[in-house]
Amino acid sequence: MLEFALDPATWALLCTVALAAGFIDAIAGGGGMLTVPALLTAGLPPHMALGTNKLAASFGSLTASFTYYKQNLFNPRFWAASVLATAIGAVLGTLLVDSLSIEFLNKLIPVIILLVALYSLFGKMSHSDSIDLPKKTGLLKVKQWLQGLSLGFFDGLAGPGTGTFWTASNDMLYKMSLLLNCGLARSMNFVSNFISLITFVALGHVNFMLGLTMGAFLMLGAWLGAHSAIKFGSRLIKPLFNAVVIMLTAKLIFEAYMV
Repeated sequence: MLEFALDPATWALLCTVALAAGFIDAIAGGGGMLTVPALLTAGLPPHMALGTNKLAASFGSLTASFTYYKQNLFNPRFWAASVLATAIGAVLGTLLVDSLSIEFLNKLIPVIILLVALYSLFGKMSHSDSIDLPKKTGLLKVKQWLQGLSLGFFDGLAGPGTGTFWTASNDMLYKMSLLLNCGLARSMNFVSNFISLITFVALGHVNFMLGLTMGAFLMLGAWLGAHSAIKFGSRLIKPLFNAVVIMLTAKLIFEAYMV
């Protein structure tokens, strides 16, 4: 198992990034768009950065999803097909990323982050405050399987921005309230994070000490973020969602074309 030595200042910075990412991810998704670039900047190889991020992100997404579940904003039985499809997709995506070269990943990850940010920026989210689940129709399970497989695969393959894609696609497919949307997005994000993490561990691409440390700060950030979202609703979710996407897009454009 490869271990990676970091100086205390860099370690502290990564934990600070993790705290902010946990808060943001619990509300709007996209926390991985902060943590993965931070891990890459710290010098971790791409496979190790992705695997370590999965370990840290699993703590944050578990905290957020459990908080939404306790508030009856996620129904595991109703979304069972999504859970299974997401798990399968995450395994397939993680197995594929292990076969990709480091040089290819170095070029692929920034492009994916930029595309996710642009997609999210121009999406619209529901203003409904209804806490009713979508109606059960013949089409519902088809949507759940297609969404779960594709986003689980994407999370296993790359990861950053998956929560944002869940938030945007939930609104497009199900027209739920923002709180139900967040509950589903964070819960499915945990499923793909955890399943992908198991695969990364088996492949030897996880720095456990760094991942566990960042995971503790992600948990704290996720707890604060989920409770803030439940308390303030769309007044907080939508502005933060848009602000995160704008800042990340600007950052990536600057790094790609100005530096």
